Amino acid sequence: MSAVKGLAGDTMWYGLSSIIGRMISYLLVPLYTTVFLPGEYGIVTELYAYTAFLYPIFTYGLETAYFRFANKNPEGEPALFNLVTSMLILSSLILSGLLFWFASDLAIWLEYPGKEMVFYWLAAVLGVDAVTAVPFARLRFRKKAKKFALIRFFNITFAVVLNIFFLVFCLNIYEGHWFSSWQPFMLENYDFEFKAKYVFLSNLISNSLLIVLLIKEFGGFKFTFDWKRFTPILIYASPLLFMGLAGATNEMLSRALLKIWLPEGFYPGQTSMAALGIFGACYKLSVFMMLGIQAFRYAAEPFFFSNAENKDSPKLFASVMTGFVIFSAFVFVAISLNLEIIGMVFLANPTYREGLYVVPVLLMAYLFNGIYYNLSVWYKVTDRTIYGAIITILGAVITVVLNYLLIPVFGYFGSALVTLISFFAMASLSFLIGKKYYPVPYQVLRIGAYILYASVLVGCFYTIDLGNWILNFVIRNLGVLLFVLTTYFVERKHLSGRIVFGIKIP
Repeated sequence: MSAVKGLAGDTMWYGLSSIIGRMISYLLVPLYTTVFLPGEYGIVTELYAYTAFLYPIFTYGLETAYFRFANKNPEGEPALFNLVTSMLILSSLILSGLLFWFASDLAIWLEYPGKEMVFYWLAAVLGVDAVTAVPFARLRFRKKAKKFALIRFFNITFAVVLNIFFLVFCLNIYEGHWFSSWQPFMLENYDFEFKAKYVFLSNLISNSLLIVLLIKEFGGFKFTFDWKRFTPILIYASPLLFMGLAGATNEMLSRALLKIWLPEGFYPGQTSMAALGIFGACYKLSVFMMLGIQAFRYAAEPFFFSNAENKDSPKLFASVMTGFVIFSAFVFVAISLNLEIIGMVFLANPTYREGLYVVPVLLMAYLFNGIYYNLSVWYKVTDRTIYGAIITILGAVITVVLNYLLIPVFGYFGSALVTLISFFAMASLSFLIGKKYYPVPYQVLRIGAYILYASVLVGCFYTIDLGNWILNFVIRNLGVLLFVLTTYFVERKHLSGRIVFGIKIP
């Protein structure tokens, strides 16, 4: 139980940094949907989709490999850190250099001629992210969750400030609303026709500061090149690279494919790029589920490795899974049944709200993504990462094939549905294979019952429309309350005598 409490405590800190930081950054969505037309926001959505696809190539599984080998030999962690970080620095210089070299060609290929500067910035962002991946992992390995949280929080907050500076302060001066004496300077230097580029510039500046904020974690670093020592690390990490690529395909590539495979005129009066912008904005509302998964991932990876040899670990991992699903099911119900008011708050332009109906599907998709991450413990602690790669690649194949089939028929709802099918298939396959190599007594019926119950509640209450958002808010949140009360009475016997959120359960 103390191990679970430690996991919960670390998850809380990682969650606070992610949730509070992302909530701050999510204030940018009303800004983006006000400043950018859907077609302009589609540019941001598309380029970040490709960036997410490239990130696993830049890190090639070394973050997880660092955890595995550091837990095997804690005394050798400093030497391991030097070696892994050195290889990431070297590979990042090569990969970022290639992106710099081909920036103009990429800009033309993606139909952004003359905008290669953005590709330079994204190449630098990817390089910085890769180089700081292991220092962040070192914070998690040393259980410095608070410091990790504060650095992440500052990074996100600073990025938000920069976005506001470029897209509010500078834009208003350019348009003559503020400080008219500065307008001539802005008219000459501010790129009004391609405002989206300032999103990427803000990202570059804020991420570059991470190297300074993590300077203590780099303390004592010495560049090391030892291919013999690095080979077993690379063998362990290589399947994780393919997992990362396939995972990015599952999560992000559907947005890029939407631009390509959506028939022109599918949505009357909208271009494919505008539809991509709407889908990208609504996709961001699934961030609330993604944040919980991300926070859990930050805490769970070192937790799984450090407890893998414990004879009671299978029962421990099963309890963690059940708790995770219950919490995630609550998030699914709470967000899905409050989409009307969330859309009014975060999607300033009503045009973007046309895609809100895809959000419950995406939330459920990420719930299964979280289940898959829980299940991934078996191949990580048994050094069978090749199975993880196979499963994730299968998910990527499902994503590409079904997007090709469903986007022309269902538009961006098809993309959302494919995301759900892909993550469900991956979770199911991982569960079936994992029973052979690392059996964990997961409470499948209990977990399935919560997912089904949450889905039924959303299906029943989401369709209620009384013609007034206040009445809708009240009625739909009865569904949220019903889920909470049902969960309390069902789980009461499991929680009896324990303290949850400062309250002792009778």
